[in-house]
Amino acid sequence: MVAKKTPGTAAAADTSAVPAARLAATAEPGDLAVRPGEDPWTAAEVDEARGELQSETERLRTEITSSEEALAGLMRDSGDGAGDDEADTGTKNITREHEMALAANAREMLTQTERALERLDAGTYGRCENCGEPIGKARMQAFPRATLCVECKQKQERRY
Repeated sequence: MVAKKTPGTAAAADTSAVPAARLAATAEPGDLAVRPGEDPWTAAEVDEARGELQSETERLRTEITSSEEALAGLMRDSGDGAGDDEADTGTKNITREHEMALAANAREMLTQTERALERLDAGTYGRCENCGEPIGKARMQAFPRATLCVECKQKQERRY
């Protein structure tokens, strides 16, 4: 899919087709958002954040694979319930639902982690997706997948 240029839109470049390596080259550590009074991101801090996110990505992929294999085994075994009493059937159902929940949670965390890597490559890492203000370097270092500043996160949680 190729983006068509229209007059007057030259400033809004479409980066969806730009390779991540090229985006990473345009995002300098000092360009990442920080709150007033915080030191700018250093190259070492950005590399550490990237390493943590990449490590988390690999761990989650392994966890998803393991959960899916366990779930496939549970599904295979669920058909042979002849002779099981109600407690055995209930236990199998609970175990299967638990594995499904674990796999879904790991997939959601993987999506968040991959989005954090994309934001890091694009230079938008550390900027609140709601208000656009800096999230805070300390918060990003503690929770690298954060997408909202503390204030917006608190507002979101009050709504639920």
